Amino acid sequence: MGFFSRKRSATSAKERLQLVLVHDRTDLTPAQLESLKNDLIKAISNYIDIDPDAVRIELEREGREQRLVADIPLRAVTRQ
Repeated sequence: MGFFSRKRSATSAKERLQLVLVHDRTDLTPAQLESLKNDLIKAISNYIDIDPDAVRIELEREGREQRLVADIPLRAVTRQ
């Protein structure tokens, strides 16, 4: 049980660190980034069935450019 608890803690710490890094690279506060994530989830959910708990938002830097990268897992669609 301790292994899984540490793994969740490590994942949580990684996500918090990513939020701090995004804040350092942009003028977005962690609250604004979380609000952006929630807005994206709400908008995309209108069209596609997604797993909102697994959505990850990251900011990548390549030279002088920055990219907002969203990893949004889709739920399986059952066809009739």
